[in-house]
Amino acid sequence: MTKPPIIKQQISSGGVICRKSEDRIEVALIAVRGKKAWCLPKGLIDKNEAPEATALREVREETGLYGEIIEKIGQISYWYCIDEERIKVHKMVYFFLLKYIKRDTGDHDHEVDEARWFTIDEAIETLSYRSEQQILQKAKVMIEGLGRGIGSLHSQS
Repeated sequence: MTKPPIIKQQISSGGVICRKSEDRIEVALIAVRGKKAWCLPKGLIDKNEAPEATALREVREETGLYGEIIEKIGQISYWYCIDEERIKVHKMVYFFLLKYIKRDTGDHDHEVDEARWFTIDEAIETLSYRSEQQILQKAKVMIEGLGRGIGSLHSQS
């Protein structure tokens, strides 16, 4: 008789970092797992760390970019299994919209295969996971809602 799986909870936070380049909006995505998956930067919330602080830290670590939070986009949740340990994980991820401030995608950490800027529509198509595509769709609507304030997305480089 097999033992039932162990169920764990994980709470993470991440961000959609964006900038205005010429007349288009760009967002940074990361490639992981040998560049087989493109996703939004995210990671576990450390003890006593606010979700907003985690989003800023994870975006900085995984993309090499510094950003400033504009507002919360929403959250997703999903299940995954760690088969060899018979662990079933329920993961919740909070996402925030960030304005790009400075630095370069070449400064990403070793956990990431590549970090790259995409136009927002290209990014939606490139993302590997439907739930993250939906988060980016929401972010696009939020950015469009900024209207004339969109110029404030220009970076300081």
